[in-house]
Amino acid sequence: MKNIYILIFLITSNFGAFSQKENTEEFFEISKNLTIFSEVYKNINFYFVDETNPGELMKTGIDAMLKSLDPYTNFIPESNIEDYRMMQSGQYGGIGSLIRKQGEFVQITNPYKGFPAQKAGLKAGDLIKEIDGKSIEGKRSSEVSDLLKGAKGTDVILSVERTKETTLLLITVTRELITIPTVPYFNEVSNGVGYIKLTQFMGTSSSELGKAFRALIDTNNITSLILDLRGNPGGLLNESVNIVNMFVPKGTKVVETKGRLKQNNLTYFGRNKPLDLKIPLVVLVNGNSASASEIVSGTLQDLDRAVIIGNQSYGKGLVQQTKDMEYNSIIKLTIAKYYTPSGRCIQRLDYSNRNTTGKGTNISDSLVQSFKTKNGRPVTDGRGITPDIEVKEKSISSISAALLTKDIIFDFATDFYYKNKEIASPKDYKLGDEEYKKFVLYALNKDFDYTTGSEKTLERLKEVAQDEQYYEAAKEEFDALVKSLSPDKKRDLKKFKDEITMLVENEIIGRYYFQEGQITHDLMKDDYVLKAIEVLTNKAEYDKILKP
Repeated sequence: MKNIYILIFLITSNFGAFSQKENTEEFFEISKNLTIFSEVYKNINFYFVDETNPGELMKTGIDAMLKSLDPYTNFIPESNIEDYRMMQSGQYGGIGSLIRKQGEFVQITNPYKGFPAQKAGLKAGDLIKEIDGKSIEGKRSSEVSDLLKGAKGTDVILSVERTKETTLLLITVTRELITIPTVPYFNEVSNGVGYIKLTQFMGTSSSELGKAFRALIDTNNITSLILDLRGNPGGLLNESVNIVNMFVPKGTKVVETKGRLKQNNLTYFGRNKPLDLKIPLVVLVNGNSASASEIVSGTLQDLDRAVIIGNQSYGKGLVQQTKDMEYNSIIKLTIAKYYTPSGRCIQRLDYSNRNTTGKGTNISDSLVQSFKTKNGRPVTDGRGITPDIEVKEKSISSISAALLTKDIIFDFATDFYYKNKEIASPKDYKLGDEEYKKFVLYALNKDFDYTTGSEKTLERLKEVAQDEQYYEAAKEEFDALVKSLSPDKKRDLKKFKDEITMLVENEIIGRYYFQEGQITHDLMKDDYVLKAIEVLTNKAEYDKILKP
């Protein structure tokens, strides 16, 4: 308890030093509320009817306070520092595999190619029963993940249950320093059109992207490029600046940050020699492209250096910085907003005005401003990045969603793998009609249910009709609609055959060719990529889009 009050004293002291730059009234308000907070905290710990945990109580209070600001301002206590640093660096000592909870145990779902799990012989579908001789029954995935991590060069012995094997297998895996690449895939996707997938903005991202670009130029002689930022949540601002700089002249203004303190008002320019100033470029974005992804796509759009294709991006225009604190803890807090070269801030949500559920609200339409790109094209702020060409996002059918969530596709692929030693390449593999019939029989023997969107809408309509006393007159029509819109597994497995076939093919390909094979296969029928290829192979259309 003594240490807690020392901490509060240190915080108060720090505010005292800070107050010399603030007005007296503001300092008094801060000092007064710190005193009140200290008294409340002390009285709870001393007098509350049940035993309290001072550390947990303080963490709860801090988290609630920060939650009132925005979702990106967080307190990281000493106990979570290593996990936080691992997330920031993208490195950890482990086996290199995705896992998930499966019943009372944990299952290997996707061993990464070339990493310890795959090299030791672990397969997708393997159920981990013991780690180093101790049962993991009932443990959460996060607990098992912690057990699998460890220092580089150390061994972990796994007891696994495998399809078609009658006894448990003992597999020894030697841990390595796992660094998941932020460029997991690059290749030529059409004649002269290169493709690079970037998943995050980490310390090595610009270096990885540069290497991928040079490899495409050297081996495929590409004449245009697709940069895929779909699902990329962002990361380091400097890396986004470096990546933009690859395609714009050295010295070009890339992004500005503006905050309450002058020291956070910064302008970032390209500082390196670019890789290519003329190659036609398309950037793919969607609703999960955020932060640094929006700096890259927004700046290249402002400079008329790339055509943006996809869906409206997330709209995160806030900059975070970490501050070291006492007792080896860290606070990550929002210090500024960023602005693309045209002057727009793409922040979509206003966290100072929240709705009834406590979530930030969209910035009012009346506050949205229009700006101009370098060539004079209109762009707006406050809404993320609006693509130059929108691609309609496909929604997955209810039956496909059920087949995925109930692991029916996953388990079928596991059985298929142990019955078939090899398959065609990712570009050539097709699930034939006979194999699909086998999948249909397999699925129909499994227990799964689902509700269609039409069925849900009809149920709401029925409730409204009952309230307005129209239901009885239309009961026969309602009953007929219920019958035709209710789930029918045989009918839907036939109706959505093409969609389900793609999902089954993807899972099967992953068993033989891992993540790289899955991406290769999916890109062949990817509407975003096909649209990008169409634009890049039509110079007149590409040039027209970038002109006012």
